[in-house]
Amino acid sequence: MVRTPIGRLRVVSILEGVSYLALLGVAMPLKYLADRPEAVRVVGSLHGLLALLFIIAVIHVTFVRRWSFARLVTALVASVIPFGAFALEASLRREQEVSVSSSSATHRGAAEA
Repeated sequence: MVRTPIGRLRVVSILEGVSYLALLGVAMPLKYLADRPEAVRVVGSLHGLLALLFIIAVIHVTFVRRWSFARLVTALVASVIPFGAFALEASLRREQEVSVSSSSATHRGAAEA
């Protein structure tokens, strides 16, 4: 899964999505309801790092797969919508499966020729 740019983006997308939900669903309530701001500091820092990795991975896939500007923007917007990273990961999984099946069909056709 992590051997390809899309595979790496899928992994980072899941991690970034989990960290975002932890920030919104755990750390923020702890800060404002339990007066525990350190939760936001820790989870927020982790989420910030994962968000940067996500952006780098999206840009890398954009160049490697020659994504359109609209696809790039869609991927970036998905990261700021709760559960959006998981929807993006599902889309990337389908894209990766199509890519793998079409490349294996091409290899089979070349081997038969």
